[in-house]
Amino acid sequence: MSELNPVAEAWAINAETVCLDRHSVLAYLFPMTLRAQQTSNDYGIVVEPLSGEVIAWRGDQMIARSTRARVMYETRLPPVVYFPEEDILAELEPAKDHKTFCPFKGTAYYRHVHFGGERIENGAWHYPRALPEGQAVDGCFAFMPGVASRIEHDGKAVETLPAGNITGPVVDWLLREAWTAKTPEELLAALGNKLVEDGIAVARMSILIWSLHPMIAGQNCIWFRDKEEVTSRYPSYDILESPVFRDSPFQHVAEGLGGVRQKLDTNPDEFNFPIMEDLKEQGVTDYVAMPLPFSDGRINVLTLASDHPNGFTTANLGLIFECSALISRLFEVFALTSNATSLLETYLGKRTGARVLGGKIRRGDGDVIDAAILFCDLRHSTRLETELGREAYVTQLNRFFEITTEIVNAHEGEVLKFIGDAVLAIFPASSGHGAACRHALQSSEEIVAKLKDPDPESDDIALACAIGIAFGEVTYGNVGSKERLDFTVIGSAANIAARLGEYGKVAGHPVVATVDVAADAGFQLESLGAVDLHNVKEPVAACAVKVG
Repeated sequence: MSELNPVAEAWAINAETVCLDRHSVLAYLFPMTLRAQQTSNDYGIVVEPLSGEVIAWRGDQMIARSTRARVMYETRLPPVVYFPEEDILAELEPAKDHKTFCPFKGTAYYRHVHFGGERIENGAWHYPRALPEGQAVDGCFAFMPGVASRIEHDGKAVETLPAGNITGPVVDWLLREAWTAKTPEELLAALGNKLVEDGIAVARMSILIWSLHPMIAGQNCIWFRDKEEVTSRYPSYDILESPVFRDSPFQHVAEGLGGVRQKLDTNPDEFNFPIMEDLKEQGVTDYVAMPLPFSDGRINVLTLASDHPNGFTTANLGLIFECSALISRLFEVFALTSNATSLLETYLGKRTGARVLGGKIRRGDGDVIDAAILFCDLRHSTRLETELGREAYVTQLNRFFEITTEIVNAHEGEVLKFIGDAVLAIFPASSGHGAACRHALQSSEEIVAKLKDPDPESDDIALACAIGIAFGEVTYGNVGSKERLDFTVIGSAANIAARLGEYGKVAGHPVVATVDVAADAGFQLESLGAVDLHNVKEPVAACAVKVG
């Protein structure tokens, strides 16, 4: 184990002093974390007094002058000088609506800086209710970069301390092995176990990853140190309006309001989230929710909870925050795959989406298959839009699409596309001609019946449709231009199905099929003889299928 930095050493001394008389009890309760929590990186925060005179200049004018200034050194950040409020020469006006949060120091409250006729918005900050790492600058203010053109200590620039390198089990694992995880659950569990191995008392960890799915808002994975399995939840978009989410750290971080840290014994009132009381009852002493930005700008959320008596140390959180960009990219790989699958299934259907995701992406890629083709057209669309209005009509159109899709999917078919107010569906003959035709006919019967039922949620409106069904050999694949492709079916069966639907609409038959489709399906049929169809060269032997 590498040597502790000054901050980690201070935590170690504190832990030993506080816990000495309870050593046996704590050794039982925290067998893995009783020893000083330490990580093998050098992240720390050190505050030192600056002896002598410190002056902050704005151009050639002094805006602060003090012999009691302090400097905060935080790993890989420029040193920040804090001045006692009474030693600041500029006027500080409270900025009521602006604050930021640091997981190490707490919530920073801002002041507008007035000096020499200027008003600098949010030009200075302080920590009135600081976390332990920030308490050394209590009662002091620092200037935002650019407010002070220079800060001199005894006439010289404030010294910058060198920063070391990050190393240790977590970093090695992230660089060498983390990419082998097959699922986000596996990655989260491995990360949690690796943090524990590196001496960090993580008892619980979760991640919320937003999705691009029409019904699922995202994936929430939860890992517990003492459980073997990771729990995954897939909340719907309804959760975004629920009090549980609106009053949670997830919402706070996801909306770009910054991270959250609450040491439950130090700043219990810093964030008034109901979950904190539940976590406290579970033995949690320290809680962090941090943003995990993805490359597309969406902010996902990683949370960590500790059950160590002293919570997380600065080195603990420093390691996690410094690795957060890499952790975010690892989870983003899973999100991209999941989103691609969801989008393809949503816009193309499950089977077709899988084909595209599997590499069928070039123009001309596809297969010649036998299939039953169903073309379903909503009737009286123009009248419905006129009578109902555009918004109510779109609601009914979506109802039509939803009913049709659910029934087709239930009968081993797939909706290939929505064409205006019509649906094109395919029933591949993988189980034979008869099975494909029966599935198509059963679907048509259920679609007609379900649409006919008045919808109580939309003023009891009943809908009607015209369905055409044909069977034949079709090309199932990509067509289009070089830049814009469409995955569809091409063949006479698709054209005939559409024309049969048009014929049925005129003749007053809700379902019309070719004779070879309906022959052995067990439905009552009415022979229509050889029917002349628009843009079909030869008459087609067809029959009306009696449904409902």
